[in-house]
Amino acid sequence: MEKTAAKSNGYPRSIGYIIANEGAERFSFYGMRSILATFLVFHFFNPTLNPALQVTAEAKANETTHFFVSLAYALPFVGGLMADWFFGKYKVILYVSLVYCFGHLCLALFDHDLEKFKYGLILIAIGAGGIKSCVSANLGDQFTTHNKHLVSKVYGWFYFSINAGSVLSTILIPLIYDRYGAKWAFGIPGILMALATIIFFLGRKTYVNVPPSGVNKNNFVFISIYALFNFRAKQKNQSLLDVAKRKFDHQKVEDVKTVYNVLAVFAFIPIFWALWDQNLSEWVLQATKMDRHILGINLLPEQIQTVNPFFLLVFIPIFNYWLYPFLDKRGIKTTPLRRIGAGLVLLALSFVVIALLQSRIDAGGQPSIWWQILAYAILAAAEVLVSITGLEYAYTQASKSMKSTMIAIWLLTTALGNLFTALVNRSISNGGFFAQFKGADYYWFFIGLLCFFIILYLLVSPKIKVREMVLGVSN
Repeated sequence: MEKTAAKSNGYPRSIGYIIANEGAERFSFYGMRSILATFLVFHFFNPTLNPALQVTAEAKANETTHFFVSLAYALPFVGGLMADWFFGKYKVILYVSLVYCFGHLCLALFDHDLEKFKYGLILIAIGAGGIKSCVSANLGDQFTTHNKHLVSKVYGWFYFSINAGSVLSTILIPLIYDRYGAKWAFGIPGILMALATIIFFLGRKTYVNVPPSGVNKNNFVFISIYALFNFRAKQKNQSLLDVAKRKFDHQKVEDVKTVYNVLAVFAFIPIFWALWDQNLSEWVLQATKMDRHILGINLLPEQIQTVNPFFLLVFIPIFNYWLYPFLDKRGIKTTPLRRIGAGLVLLALSFVVIALLQSRIDAGGQPSIWWQILAYAILAAAEVLVSITGLEYAYTQASKSMKSTMIAIWLLTTALGNLFTALVNRSISNGGFFAQFKGADYYWFFIGLLCFFIILYLLVSPKIKVREMVLGVSN
């Protein structure tokens, strides 16, 4: 009994390398992104600060930023497939990280050439996207049946490291940008990405590496395609997956059915990211028009977003160690689906605050930045409920051979949400349909859309089944 207890409380040796790597990598990503929207406006789209061009310039900057984020979160699906089917997670993370570093170098070198600067953004998107699903899944792979109950806490600390890197970068990089210029502001995140790569390499002997499964007939994609195109089954009004069961391994088909259940939840997540990611672009540009004096200090617009990861660092342990246990003990079970639903509601509330602030700005006012900080606090609570839960949910609901791929599908929801927001901003910059949603109306449009999805979620989520966690290894 004592031996079992000792095993169950022990963390894998590799966890420290993985979390440190993630913190440094996120410093590089969020440090670069913290100044991206304002940099694009003031260096490329409206360098003369012409008021008549400002709305279009901001829309173009938001469009570029959201397209970049969309690409960065679409590519994890490719990285996940490469890891699960061909190369394994370790090789994908290591080699794609080198591409990531080169992308940062391009940003630092081409800060006065928009076309080449965008090439750097593409390389960073390839790097960040290629490793993202693999890093998250690699973390879960380190656990066995003896310590799987620690997975939730470790994913919490994993997310903690993400936001620790984000806090430091969003404080320091805007200051460096303001005092030393864009080359240093984009160069230092590149140095941190190189450090992240070195840290990951140093831990190579401690990792539990799940070998790639290869491309075979039991893969999710092939089972799904076979079922989807079996027209004979359709004519007989049979379930497509029932037909697949006759040809493929029963357990594999059951895994596919579970994936479909997960996708039923994930269908509601793109709208979350369509709104959430505006805090790193639209909200930053809104902050340029607000009174940013706090305790005698006039903060830079890009620094305000620092409060988001700060609130996350505070909320993660509160939610994990107090709120969830408190509610569970009182019979209010905090299931993953309930957490996600509550997070969507809080997201809507945070945007109501932003929309009301924008109404005051549109009327010629200069509201205090404290009100935006309030919105960030509500947003952070929503993120704990949706993003951390979703990341863990994606891993625990996936079969052993699909950990990276399932997390990549989760990340794809961010890509879809940002793609939608990018297209809205493109329409605004081109004078299209969405150009009618100016000022506060822009935010009210997104709030209304989110409320529609919340109502649908409340109707669908009670019908979704959740299964026990499946580990990446069998020990």
